[in-house]
Amino acid sequence: MPFSLAQPCEYREEIKKSRFVTLAAPITSAAEAQAFIDANSDLAATHNCWAWKVGQHYRFNDDGEPGGTAGRPILAAIEGQDCDQVVVLVIRWYGGIQLGTGGLARAYGGGASKCLQAGERVELVSRVSCTCHCQFAELPLLKSRLGELEALLQSEQYDGEGAQMQIAIPEARFAELQKLLADISRGRIVVQRA
Repeated sequence: MPFSLAQPCEYREEIKKSRFVTLAAPITSAAEAQAFIDANSDLAATHNCWAWKVGQHYRFNDDGEPGGTAGRPILAAIEGQDCDQVVVLVIRWYGGIQLGTGGLARAYGGGASKCLQAGERVELVSRVSCTCHCQFAELPLLKSRLGELEALLQSEQYDGEGAQMQIAIPEARFAELQKLLADISRGRIVVQRA
């Protein structure tokens, strides 16, 4: 099961007089990743190398380091830590000593890996979206039981008889939601996948 970060995190280290600051954060889109990179890059630094991954989509950038020595190792660290929906930015201030291609890959990939290990991780749960209509009398009981099923109430629209609700629930718990709705409404509520 993939993980993301609960909040942004940071890792700092010095390798042969070069200073490395690694920043990582949870994201949900490429636009969020780019916004994080733009906001946190240090233009006074020698290099701002990064990688991000959201589902099957990913990108990385070596920012002037030799090809394949920065962005790709950062992405490999993201995948190696079983992370998704994460952006990692490694900022380097050159210290005057060459690290070589292997040393660069170890520095960038290792810093990214250590940063992700140190961050607070949250398990990413795949959810299905579904809709149902509940009468006013059933709403309080349903809302109080959604947490037990790890379900999230995405929206509710009220009408004269109750509310049309959109719920996101883990796939494995969908049958439990169907049973709960049938029980509290005596079989009247039918849940449909959106």
